[in-house]
Amino acid sequence: IGGHSGEAAEVSLGFAVNGLVDENQVMRKRGMQVGDKIILTKPLGTGTLFAADMRQRAKAPWISQAITSMLQSNRDAAACLREHGAHACTDISGFGLLGHLQEMLGDSNLGISIYLDRLPRLEGCMETFAMGIVSSIHHANQQASKNLLDSGASTQHEFYPLLFDPQTAGGLCASLPADSAEACLLALHQLGYTQAAIIAEVNSSGQAQIVVQAEG
Repeated sequence: IGGHSGEAAEVSLGFAVNGLVDENQVMRKRGMQVGDKIILTKPLGTGTLFAADMRQRAKAPWISQAITSMLQSNRDAAACLREHGAHACTDISGFGLLGHLQEMLGDSNLGISIYLDRLPRLEGCMETFAMGIVSSIHHANQQASKNLLDSGASTQHEFYPLLFDPQTAGGLCASLPADSAEACLLALHQLGYTQAAIIAEVNSSGQAQIVVQAEG
């Protein structure tokens, strides 16, 4: 049923909440189709920013806007994605963007092309990456990139670390028909998800793999 790990000196109490969902309304991780565009509704970067904050290396405005992003509910975004015919959807959390895209691929024969230049990012996260500051599980996420193919210089791209940055209260990632993606993106912006972006597309690669490119 999912959860979140925490380490602290204090005793804490956690709850798991179960509920019922209308089967006709639920969006599932699997179901992407060739030609789909992939939308990410919130910017990336909470992992590195809060790792920097723990080291007193982050600026207050960076953390403030990260918290604002984290507090933004995914409810309206989910409804918008569903209304525009999303074929598959998941949230982006501890496994980072790449890890969750791999979950969406599963053992299919589909491929995903990610365009690094399109990745939305929180203010300050590129500065903290440049300091060499990453979350404690960043490297584990990076080692799990078994289906990742990069196009040469993409591993040196400034935004490459964003693929592995674990998110807390991250956004939704969904694949939609190409002919409805732009309209969905506009609607998301109007709903307040101002950094939502089309970051990737689905292709018929013949095997489950993700290709990283600088531009698209």
